[in-house]
Amino acid sequence: MACGFLVGNDFFHSFLRARLGNRAMTVRHLPSHDRKGVVGLSNSATTSLVCLTIALLVASPATAAEYHLQLSPESTQVNWTLGDILHTVHGTFKLKRGDIFFDPESGKASGEVVVDAASGNSGSNARDGRMHKNVLESAKYPEIAFSPDRVEGKVELAGTSNVKLHGIFKIHGAAHEITAQVQVTAKEDRLVSNIKFEVPFVAWGMKDPSTLFLKVNKSVEIEMQSTGRLSAAH
Repeated sequence: MACGFLVGNDFFHSFLRARLGNRAMTVRHLPSHDRKGVVGLSNSATTSLVCLTIALLVASPATAAEYHLQLSPESTQVNWTLGDILHTVHGTFKLKRGDIFFDPESGKASGEVVVDAASGNSGSNARDGRMHKNVLESAKYPEIAFSPDRVEGKVELAGTSNVKLHGIFKIHGAAHEITAQVQVTAKEDRLVSNIKFEVPFVAWGMKDPSTLFLKVNKSVEIEMQSTGRLSAAH
């Protein structure tokens, strides 16, 4: 459709109204003596002005794009590390579900990543039994969740980015603010992420598993590696 067809057409005014609201009607409501410069334009000049206006409006989106990162248990590993005076204990958790929404321009984020607390496993039945019964109390608090609210730094949609992810971490029936270090690599419709943070579980009210002869750290290191599906949010 040629731009010239739009001059004086209701479509053009409707288009401007949709993009600019009441500002689009400024020219139409001017007194006649103030509209001489507009009315006096040649048809070709008016057409050019209309075309330029539409091009600028279309090229400038009304809102920034939001993206959806969908995580799956099959492509996600949640690892934890706890040190003591004799050796370091390594273990895992299993992801239940994960959806993160983020705006690369504004940094706004939302969604939730949920881990099965009862899935915690270090390879020792006795140690894991004490962890679930005395520390995590996983029968009472079956889920560990993280809800992001903002990204510090920009996630590039091509290549690798190093950013920080701030949000609320829920564990053992309580909510805590955390900021995680995140490295992400975008590959077409996939986002490979590596997230690291510490959980000071004793300071957060959980039982210290240390004994008279065995002292363990009061914080556990968490690292989550995942390859998720990236798409435009709807």
